[in-house]
Amino acid sequence: MQLGGTKMYTSHAWSRILVIAGLMSMIIGAIDPLEGCVVILAGIASAALGAYLGQTRHRRFLYWGLASVVCGVAAMIILSDLGGIGGRSGHSLWWGLLMVPYPVGWLLGLIGVGYALVEFYRLRSLPKNGLQ
Repeated sequence: MQLGGTKMYTSHAWSRILVIAGLMSMIIGAIDPLEGCVVILAGIASAALGAYLGQTRHRRFLYWGLASVVCGVAAMIILSDLGGIGGRSGHSLWWGLLMVPYPVGWLLGLIGVGYALVEFYRLRSLPKNGLQ
């Protein structure tokens, strides 16, 4: 028979693992942002899931970051499929503004991961009886 506290601790352990794995994926994907967009997308989704499971207070950063990365990556893939921007493609460089949510979402994801990890650390350092 499991105690209620054991289940809660297991949930927080998994949420920490997902957030840290998401952070690593976002950093590895940033080495080559064009080819690593799928890795970054998976990383921020993993971090958002971890923040959701851990019920962190600042998980909205990760939600907004995920939405922004999805929009930016979709714009990047569509523009790439249409022949790119600038040069002989016939598309103005201004179309590149549609991809701005991608790096903005990546930064929001990093901020959200930072806040989530700080909150996990503070929860872990509290005494077991819940008193401060």
